[in-house]
Formats: sequence, C-alpha cells, structure tokens
Amino acid sequence: MGEDRFEVGAQWPRRHGFFGPRTPGSHDPMLYLETFRQAIMLVAHRAYGVSLGTVFVGGRKTSAITPEGLVTAGRPIDVVLRVSVQDVIRRGNNVGGMRFEFGCFRDGELIGTASETIRCVSPAVYRRLRGDHFAATPFQAIALPTVEPVLVGREREEDVLVAETATPGTWSLQFDPDHPVLFDHSVDHVPGMVLLEGARQAALLTLGDPYALPLRTDFDFSVYVEFDSECLLVAEEIGVDADGSRLVRVVAEQKGRPVASGTLAMRRS
Repeated sequence: MGEDRFEVGAQWPRRHGFFGPRTPGSHDPMLYLETFRQAIMLVAHRAYGVSLGTVFVGGRKTSAITPEGLVTAGRPIDVVLRVSVQDVIRRGNNVGGMRFEFGCFRDGELIGTASETIRCVSPAVYRRLRGDHFAATPFQAIALPTVEPVLVGREREEDVLVAETATPGTWSLQFDPDHPVLFDHSVDHVPGMVLLEGARQAALLTLGDPYALPLRTDFDFSVYVEFDSECLLVAEEIGVDADGSRLVRVVAEQKGRPVASGTLAMRRS
C-alpha cells in the first residue's frame, strides 16, 4: 500500500478447535492475537525477504479489540489487517528486526489495534544463543493435574494450561506436548501464545469468571521459558478500567525470576 505499509486479509472460522468462541456470541480475542502473529511472519518473509529458516524473537506485544468486532455471525468472518512496519534494522542484505503496528478492520470499521517488536535471528546465531537448550522438547516438562476445564471456560482437559499450587494466586503452567494448535511445529522453549493463554486462564481463575474476554493485553517477554523447570503464573486483580474491564496483572516466573509479565483487561461480552 506504500513504503512499509501493507494489507493482509484473514478469515475467522465459525468455530475453531482451540481459539473459541468461548461463548456463542463472541469470537475469542486470542484468535485475533493469533491472526496478527501469523501476519507478522507473512509480511517479514514476503515483503522483507526474511528467509524461512530465520527465528523470530518477540519482545513486547500489545493488543486491543472491541466487543462489537468479535461478534459472531453464524458464518466465517473476513477481516483486514492494515500493517505499518517501523524501525526496520538492516544488517547488510539481512533484516535484524522491526516493529509492527496493526489496525484490524471488519466491514470497513476499525475494530482493533495491535503492535509487536521482533528480532530476526539466523539459525546459526540462534543455535549459539540457545546452547544446551537448543535440543529441548516439551516432553521434558513435568505434568501436574490441571484445574477443571469448566473453571477456565473449556470443555477438554488438554486445553487447560494451569494447575493449582499451594500458594494462593499462583498457578503452574501446564501443556499437552501433543496439542495440535499450541505445538503445531517443533520448538525448544515455551511459545509466547502458550504463555498468553496460560495468563488468560490464570486471570479467569483470579476473577472467578470463566467467560470473561481479554479485550486488551500488554505483555513483555524478556527471557525464554524453558521446558526443564516449572513456570509459575502469579496473578492479581489490580483495578477496574474506565470501560468496566477488570485488570489482572500476571507475572510468569521460572527459577525464582520473572520471565514475562503483563496486564489483561477482562470483560464479559
């Protein structure tokens, strides 16, 4: 559409095997996050020549979407993402990183915004960066019994990502290594979308409302979350926003230090 500006079309299905809808009248905001995650990869590869072997390392990720934009219609929904790419870092012929700003449009109306900053790392550099963790797999993780699916608005046990701990307000991140959506390709660390879904479920338990929707998220990923030790999600309700959304702060901790943190603005559709 112009220098560093693009449009990407996407379609939200009537139903999705993992990304909702949690309630009949509303799509899952996490489906929106997954949409712009895929758009980032598409634009980087197709428009900036980032090679398919490159590893994307995420940093801060924000999103906001309106309840009206999520309304289901008994049919697949077409949306358009208007993408602005900024702060492109170039190293010779290679791209080292960039920042993405999104506007999400449905029937010509702006329904959401999002942003994310990424770094682009070559396979050789990534291998050195990961060291002994390069060959890690999710099957190394210790499995604990998760909470009842109904408590986090789910129907299937394999879709529940949190287990109770002895500390109030703290949950253990859990996942099924064979999950077809969360682990649709080989990874050597916990994916960001797994952390975000775990944070959402911790927020639902904190609020005692299994059907609240994360209409806004603001998360920072600072350290890789490894499979070989427990990751704890510490959640706390911190207030109410101007639109009535309940704000929940979630900090992911591993080996006694924060590895990711953020805020979710939760509201019933």
